[in-house]
Amino acid sequence: MSLNRLLIGLEGVQVAGDDRVPVPGLAYHSQRVVPGGVFVALKGAKTDGNRFLAQALAQGARIVVTEEHFEPPAGVTWVQVPQARLALARMSAAFYGHPSRDLALVGITGTNGKTTTSFLLEAIFRAAGHRVGVVGTVNYRVDDKIWPAPVTTPESLDLQRLLAEMREMGVSHTILEVSSHALEQHRVDGASFTAGIFTNLSQDHLDYHQDLNCYFRAKSRLFLEILVNGAARPGLAVLNLDDPCGRQLHEQIVSPRLSYGHHLESTVRPLSYRFQRQGLEALLITPLGKLPITSRLVGPYNLSNIMAAAATALGLGVDPDAVAAGVAGLSGVPGRLERLGPLEGPSVFVDYAHTPDALAQVVAALNTLNFARLITVFGCGGDRDRTKRPLMGQAAAQGSRLVVVTSDNPRTEDPLAIIQDIEAGLEAMKYPRLSLAEARRGEQGYLVAPDRREAIRLAVDLAQRPDAVLVAGKGHEDYQIWGERKIHFDDREEALAALKEYKA
Repeated sequence: MSLNRLLIGLEGVQVAGDDRVPVPGLAYHSQRVVPGGVFVALKGAKTDGNRFLAQALAQGARIVVTEEHFEPPAGVTWVQVPQARLALARMSAAFYGHPSRDLALVGITGTNGKTTTSFLLEAIFRAAGHRVGVVGTVNYRVDDKIWPAPVTTPESLDLQRLLAEMREMGVSHTILEVSSHALEQHRVDGASFTAGIFTNLSQDHLDYHQDLNCYFRAKSRLFLEILVNGAARPGLAVLNLDDPCGRQLHEQIVSPRLSYGHHLESTVRPLSYRFQRQGLEALLITPLGKLPITSRLVGPYNLSNIMAAAATALGLGVDPDAVAAGVAGLSGVPGRLERLGPLEGPSVFVDYAHTPDALAQVVAALNTLNFARLITVFGCGGDRDRTKRPLMGQAAAQGSRLVVVTSDNPRTEDPLAIIQDIEAGLEAMKYPRLSLAEARRGEQGYLVAPDRREAIRLAVDLAQRPDAVLVAGKGHEDYQIWGERKIHFDDREEALAALKEYKA
């Protein structure tokens, strides 16, 4: 494919050199440039691709795409663009032949619920007889073919390459978790979406986005700008009317839309429901009539995730029986209220909840299941939004008899300083710090155990058989980040080891 074909549709482009030169490959990393290929210089949080132009040329780049001025050497074509990330997204989609146009691509965005909704949709589409690809937080996958997921939403070039590979594998439906970072950085701008789901919005990533308004504006791009990308018709917007931001989007969107939630105007809403330790049951009202649902997922927020998946599938023409079968067939989601240990207890749940709202919802869900006590273990990540740390403490305190405050991914911060930020929220709730003896007597309050392994074992050791232990924050992750080092650590492994040593 020639360069000028890759640049079709890009605005504000200036080309110095031959724009008919053939393009054998694209790269945004200088060491991955193929001879004769394109290097796109991206500006990141820690580095700037413009610093690696010489390396890219040494690797054989013959086309350079930059935002800044560049004097190309002889035989090199320079393309200046207003936004390098947007240029990479559009060029990548064109280079791989716009693979998303041959797929039913569903994007899911929101603070919480993306991963569980993606698993539910995958199960529903499979029950309907489709071959399904998933790109998300846990991994990227098609059937038994699994790729590791370094980030929730890949960079645009990697995403288009993956979508093209899925197309070659015969995939008909692909589900993509779309992060706010990806939307802000134009990673999905080259994709054509059949549908987009908005789950909810609460405080997260404010170390990256200036404030909640900026965070919401990034999420909104999926619906207000991207659902119409290159598609023959606008994609379907599926919106949660229980969330104020979902209602705001519902008022703004001109594309086809469906809604879900308990809100009386929701297209898909529950007529009745029942929550139990082994799952939930609900009767949903839908545009196609009443739909009975049974699921092994636990808690009220999972009913919301089920409604999101059901509304989307029905909106895309899936038979209601396949929707019910897919939901019933999903046994669980890795690291999302994943129950470990014997049924006789204590019950240990591992969950990814790492925002105040997510932690509050998980705690509330477990409190609907009539455990004697809830013991919650959690920490907060370093080098991230500090303002949510006391809020996380408050969320845990509101529904837990005992809280064990520990480390998450400290990164370059002092773990004890992070814990102090969390303690401020607990103290604001008049939630006392306990001695170990007081905790063993069952008094309400919190303990501090900076070592996460020790914290998990301590929580399990303090639990009685009728109790529940929630280990929150890392879910499916199998690592901790200390400084610049990533070490193996899996909450599920540690919980199982603690349960193996448990004595009532």
